[in-house]
Amino acid sequence: MNWYKQEKGEILKNLGTSIEKGLADVEVQKRVDKYGTNELMEKPKETFLSKLLNQFSDFLVIILIVAALISIFIGETRDSIVIISIVAINAFLGIYQEGKAEKALESLQKMTSPTAKVIRNGHLDVVTTRNLVPGDLVILEAGDIVPADIRLVESSNLKIDEASLTGESVPVEKQSSMAYEEDIPLGDRENMAYMGTIITYGRARGIVVETGHNTEIGKIATQIQSFDEELTPLQKRLNELGKYLGIVTIIVCIIVFAVGILQGRKIMDMFMVSISLAVAAIPEGLPAIVTIVLALGMNKMVKRHAIVKKLLAVETLGSITTICSDKTGTLTQNEMTAVKIFAGNTIYEATGVGYNPSGELIKQGRKIEANKVVDLKNLLSIGVLANDAGINSTNGIYKVIGDPTEGSLVTLAQKADVSKKYMNEHYPRIEEIPFDSNRKMMTTFHKNYLPGKIVSFTKGAPDIIIKKCKYISINGETKNLDNRLREKLLEMNNSFAKEALRVLAFAYREFDRLPREISSNNIENDMVFVGLVGMIDPSRPEAREAITKCKEAGIKPIMITGDYKETAFAISKELGIAKSIKEVIIGEELDNISDRELKEVVKNTTVYARVSPEHKVRIVSALKANGEIVAMTGDGVNDSMALKKADIGISMGITGTDVAKNTAEVILTDDNFASIVAAVEEGRVIYSNIRKFVFFLLSCNIGEIIIVFFSILYNLPIPLLPIQLLWLNLVTDSFPALALGLEKGEEDIMKLKPKDPDSPIIDRIMMADIIVQSITIGAASLLSYTWALQAYPDSLIKARTITFATLILAELLRA
Repeated sequence: MNWYKQEKGEILKNLGTSIEKGLADVEVQKRVDKYGTNELMEKPKETFLSKLLNQFSDFLVIILIVAALISIFIGETRDSIVIISIVAINAFLGIYQEGKAEKALESLQKMTSPTAKVIRNGHLDVVTTRNLVPGDLVILEAGDIVPADIRLVESSNLKIDEASLTGESVPVEKQSSMAYEEDIPLGDRENMAYMGTIITYGRARGIVVETGHNTEIGKIATQIQSFDEELTPLQKRLNELGKYLGIVTIIVCIIVFAVGILQGRKIMDMFMVSISLAVAAIPEGLPAIVTIVLALGMNKMVKRHAIVKKLLAVETLGSITTICSDKTGTLTQNEMTAVKIFAGNTIYEATGVGYNPSGELIKQGRKIEANKVVDLKNLLSIGVLANDAGINSTNGIYKVIGDPTEGSLVTLAQKADVSKKYMNEHYPRIEEIPFDSNRKMMTTFHKNYLPGKIVSFTKGAPDIIIKKCKYISINGETKNLDNRLREKLLEMNNSFAKEALRVLAFAYREFDRLPREISSNNIENDMVFVGLVGMIDPSRPEAREAITKCKEAGIKPIMITGDYKETAFAISKELGIAKSIKEVIIGEELDNISDRELKEVVKNTTVYARVSPEHKVRIVSALKANGEIVAMTGDGVNDSMALKKADIGISMGITGTDVAKNTAEVILTDDNFASIVAAVEEGRVIYSNIRKFVFFLLSCNIGEIIIVFFSILYNLPIPLLPIQLLWLNLVTDSFPALALGLEKGEEDIMKLKPKDPDSPIIDRIMMADIIVQSITIGAASLLSYTWALQAYPDSLIKARTITFATLILAELLRA
């Protein structure tokens, strides 16, 4: 139901609840039975049997199983046991490593039992959020996580951080009195609070309207589960390689079987030869080596702060051609920071990032003592006194309690040694006019700031405050704010805004005593303008470096954000993602183009602004349709569908929601964009090493085929038994192959372009090398075999042993 379209009375009637008493306990239990608990449905975990069957679905493994069954049929039980054992060991290795990754993920998701304040039976109660039902009356206060989808019925100065749902980095103002007749986008519904979002300011009461999988978050989680799992590039290449090898093996076996029968050999003997050929052709050690190399790669990535949930996803990281990154909290620090100040006709800058007060105020590169600059001191005082936020510090980590914008002003003041606690104690607030979205201002009244005076401090939207001011303070002197000065202030505001700064203006007014009528009309006029402060959610410094590395590696970085076009461009330009605003497109424009047109648009677009979750999925789909291997990074619920659709979904481990973590293939334990580059580099090294040992193994295997094939063709006895071939493939070949698989990467590996996702593991050059080397290995072994047959005509065992030893030496020399 469109709850945001309903009036309060309709909501109460439809949900059978009361704004005074809430629900009765008996009714709550009935609704739990009807609607279920307030929890997101999880996709059922893959069973052990299902995982085991997946391991046996490979074409080469099937050929080996068939060979084992034929061995049993002809009485070679020993060979069949060895073959089956190899298949089983490979399968359990794969399951074990994926299980380890799952356990690492589970330990990352710390189990918590969040609570909610509700009115039931007319009394305030605290219950676990899983026990909420539609119709519950919930109390919301600053710092609370919204426990379900709620229609607000009362609100006071309410602001909600909806970044995890919409991507919007600035808290959204809410009004319970709003009601709509038309369809309204999720981010613009002022009378709704959605599950998983955070109350940053004010308080409210609301009625729970949806719980569990029916919430907006729940719908996203359900949609994620509807996406089909896609094969990774390595899976596709190994499957392709396996099919070719399998087909070649079957053809060679048929030819040799037919030649043997024509030569008059026994059928049972030819079955034995066919098994030998099958064993020779298939690199039995390959699955185990791939598994071990990928598993060790996973362990390396954990040390570099990336948990890879799927074994084969390790290599996919090395194939990435495009990284689509959510801006808030991924490319930026999600900590609003005041960076620029205009006061007393002078521009000042603030050093430091986030809510840590260790920075300082500077003018033209020199530190400023704010207490000695009247206008600057007044501006900072207004910033902390007309302010309801606070900063908490735990183990050197600073977090804002309340609105992030106000938190940045508290930090700014601390950098100038202006303490909020001291200011509140010495200049107490005695009255206020709260912020509202119509006025776009907030005013507080204080005593003791000026001797014998009551002072009102106002902060808010620059254009409105400049319009409401009659005077301006310059170097402590109050002057008339004429049109020339007014234009200069508006130009300064525009110059701040062009730098992607969120700008607030500050003003004050003096009174002999507290006015009888406290209203905006008679207070917020004829004020004295003090200055401007520009704030930004700063980019991560390591993200800039990572983006440079991405470009050097031929990877296209793309920023996807809920911000406005100009802000998005300014940040992307600073990060080095976009050079021109022509590279930026907004969600509204995406709505007006078809999927076919979008395929062309994505080729030249690096920034997507004001986009919805559906847009993100379309963007990823269009990039994939162009043959790109796409990674999508993010931490919010709003990223989850695109994380699932991408070839590699990368979630943040600290700030990431559970929905995002469950969806992604890779989780960054330090939320550091630079860790992605490290993971990509590791993925490239792993793929390069996989090619090396595939090259090595296949040249050895084809050499073995040549020996068996030509021996039969020239009517010689079988030169190698299946058990000897298994020894060669598992012992002689596997350890050198493993060593090749663990080599360090070449120094220029991140200077190379990503490999073509359609390119096979074996290219033309490698194929030519394999043919030359396998012929050499085969020829050397055949020569030793024919010599041994002549030297020891009465001992086939000796001839086979000499061939076996020659082949071992040839393969070690090849390594």
